[in-house]
Amino acid sequence: MRSKISLAFKKCRKEKRPALITYTVAGDNNKDRSFEILKSISKYADICEIGFAHNTPIADGGQIQSSTYRALKNGIKIKDVFQIVKKFKKTKNSKPVILMGYYNIIYQYGENNFINICKKTGVDGLIVVDLPYPENKYFAKKCKKKNIAFIQLLAPTTSKNRMKKIIKDSHEMCYYISMLSTTGGKLKVSPKKILSNYEKIKKINKSKNVVIGFGITSKTISSLKKADGLVVGSALCKGISESIKKRQNPVTNLSNMVKLLKAKLL
Repeated sequence: MRSKISLAFKKCRKEKRPALITYTVAGDNNKDRSFEILKSISKYADICEIGFAHNTPIADGGQIQSSTYRALKNGIKIKDVFQIVKKFKKTKNSKPVILMGYYNIIYQYGENNFINICKKTGVDGLIVVDLPYPENKYFAKKCKKKNIAFIQLLAPTTSKNRMKKIIKDSHEMCYYISMLSTTGGKLKVSPKKILSNYEKIKKINKSKNVVIGFGITSKTISSLKKADGLVVGSALCKGISESIKKRQNPVTNLSNMVKLLKAKLL
């Protein structure tokens, strides 16, 4: 039986376009509102990535940090994140859900306990930013036993030798970090160079899905359409921040943003 993540990529390939993967932080700007945002943007997103708030988000830039701090200020807990996922999975327009966060929370919860709850609530995949290969091999195997994809990360500095090992051990997809930066940074390399690096990754194993993240905005997304998937996160977190400042409805604004992003990929 193929996973929901694999089926999402298969659908996008049939439509001759990359998968659109959205990232928002669970609990921003409150638990109910973040669920409504997730439900709304899932109409246009192919895969929904959800961040679970951490007080030291080392890989994230200002926009995602702001989203994270708003969620923490509003009292978001990991149990609330699971409740949001569970509630979302009951909706008719449910899409694959990937949780993204940091290992300390998983460690405090207990690896087995965390993975079991992921399975029960319907989480399809996990990205653990600070658990690199090969240190993540044992945890990744635990995830696979529960049919939860552990998403491996690749960077511009990853050697070809190391890349081969990471891709071989990867599950449904790999996440290529487009540049040496935190999330939300201005694209420091040309789309041509990013796609060149992407093609090198695909040559190692064409059967694995590779998505590109970091620096993906409405201005850059069209130039990277050759990828299997594209991740947009900081731009959406910024959209929530601006909606709050302008006293507008972030649910409507985020839905419109994702709709426009999707149109650029068709």
